[in-house]
Amino acid sequence: MITLSSDFGSPYPAAMKGVVLERARTDVQLIDVSHEFSRGDVRSTAFWLREVLPYFPPAVHLVVVDPGVGTDRNALVIRAGEYALVGPDNGVLVPPARRLLETDRNDTLEYYVIDDADAASSTFHGRDVFAPAAADVHETGIDALEAVSSLTAINREEIVDLALPEATIDADRATGEVLVVDDFGNVITNVPGEFLEGRDRLRADGEEVPVGETFASVPAGQRLATVGSHGNVELDVNDGRGDEAFGLTVGDEVRLERD
Repeated sequence: MITLSSDFGSPYPAAMKGVVLERARTDVQLIDVSHEFSRGDVRSTAFWLREVLPYFPPAVHLVVVDPGVGTDRNALVIRAGEYALVGPDNGVLVPPARRLLETDRNDTLEYYVIDDADAASSTFHGRDVFAPAAADVHETGIDALEAVSSLTAINREEIVDLALPEATIDADRATGEVLVVDDFGNVITNVPGEFLEGRDRLRADGEEVPVGETFASVPAGQRLATVGSHGNVELDVNDGRGDEAFGLTVGDEVRLERD
């Protein structure tokens, strides 16, 4: 199985699929995760993949959100146990790789640079570098990356790391930030959901907000704080957009207080 994730929209992913199918000698199942990730947004893509990829069985995960395409950034494969992640060395692969191993320890991951010297294009490495590498990894086997001629093992100190920011919790106050806003307008923060335990109200940036377990805990159109499926605090609106109601966007600071 090879999954594909990118910020390409359409039709570019079709070219990557064509390359994989042409290069693979055995049948390969291709699964689209999403090609609608925010353009060039490495951090939000890393967050979503960290939440989604653990639900797949062992697979090769091809990820192309690559604002540095054509520069001297490396092309990378990370082996995370039974999984392999293929994509640019800009940090996007690291948080999901760690989650796949259910660990924050870098030393349990293995890193390989892809030889991209012969790439046909300097603007479409998804087709010319990453898709061929994903096919080769699939064909050779995730447990045998050393046998892939286009890969060279490197140390973790040589890669671009990315750690999603952590909130600061001080007694009854939490200071965090907006990690992502989903398509429904739900504002996903980096504040752990445990911060809401035992509370039916809190103050978000100084304004009182009810706490609910579901969107329907409040009437339609009303704001609320809840814990999302990812385990973080969300600032939402029942049948509305939380980003608009709270005036927040990705990267904004969020201050939560428990009375």
